Amino acid sequence: MSELQFDVAGAEGPKRYFGALSRESLAHAYLFTGPQGVGKKTFARRLAQSLLCVAPKDGLLGYDGTCSSCAMFSAGENARHPDFIEHDGALKIGESGSAVGFYENDEMTARDVVRMLSMQSYVGGMRILLLGDIDFASPAAANALLKFLEEPPRGVLLLLTTATPGRLLATIRSRLIELRFGLLSKEAVRDILRRRGLSTDDADLGASLGGGSVTRALAVLEGEEESLRAQVARWFFESVAGKVPERPWATRETLDEGLQTVKTLARDWIVAGSGGDGAALVCVDLAPALRELPPLPPARAVELLGKLDDAARLARTNVSAALVGEIARIALTRAGSLTKSA
Repeated sequence: MSELQFDVAGAEGPKRYFGALSRESLAHAYLFTGPQGVGKKTFARRLAQSLLCVAPKDGLLGYDGTCSSCAMFSAGENARHPDFIEHDGALKIGESGSAVGFYENDEMTARDVVRMLSMQSYVGGMRILLLGDIDFASPAAANALLKFLEEPPRGVLLLLTTATPGRLLATIRSRLIELRFGLLSKEAVRDILRRRGLSTDDADLGASLGGGSVTRALAVLEGEEESLRAQVARWFFESVAGKVPERPWATRETLDEGLQTVKTLARDWIVAGSGGDGAALVCVDLAPALRELPPLPPARAVELLGKLDDAARLARTNVSAALVGEIARIALTRAGSLTKSA
């Protein structure tokens, strides 16, 4: 038997879940949820490669990297295995009578997906579709996929990933098995950045500021996220001081990422107040400002983190982003005012 690999950082829960399954017990559709940049799509691609790998193995996970099927995955994110279809972003409804072949159209639609998955496997095995960062341009597009989920063809596996599961129709979510992906460890982010060719210093900095997300780490290092992160940080300190920020940051697109920054800053505030100047903080660039905040007593710290967790749960529903941001702001303002009066 060839030596197998499954090159995915973190995701211990999903690894255990799929590691305990057989092909017979595999469901037809899964939803991978969690923050951006924690490896949901990477896991989905490696799962697809494992299922399509022709090397013999006892379980589901693992591929030898050398078989004829694995060779088609050698392009990484640009994999073009004929039985593996990948699409990122919003799906439109599409024309009802148009024909489409594999990879002929970058604007894949919901009807394209249904037609493709109705075809026979090219190599006689499974057919796998990955819809990354799934969203629907219209209710009609969502309903087209829903009809497919109600009567899925045999031998087809559908994998969806999203950071905002609350935006999906409840009828779609109810037909998917949902697996949550947590934030990566700082060591895992550092290792991934090093493997991508970054210097040791940049990898260390990205791991410190990325907050458990490779996407966020790369954005910070490239300067792309500076405005959002700086805006959230300014909003955080103003809220703790009892001010009503003039520039709210919470939108549907920024909500998940922004809340992660808020929660990281809140935890650093707690650590800075309890550990003195020697306490290690995640937001090392904001350490001076965090150490200037009054220490947060344990009871207030637990209350604040609970309120922020509540806001994060609401963010995964259809509650407006502005309301979720306001809930977080009120929690921070309350914690700051109670600290001053303590």
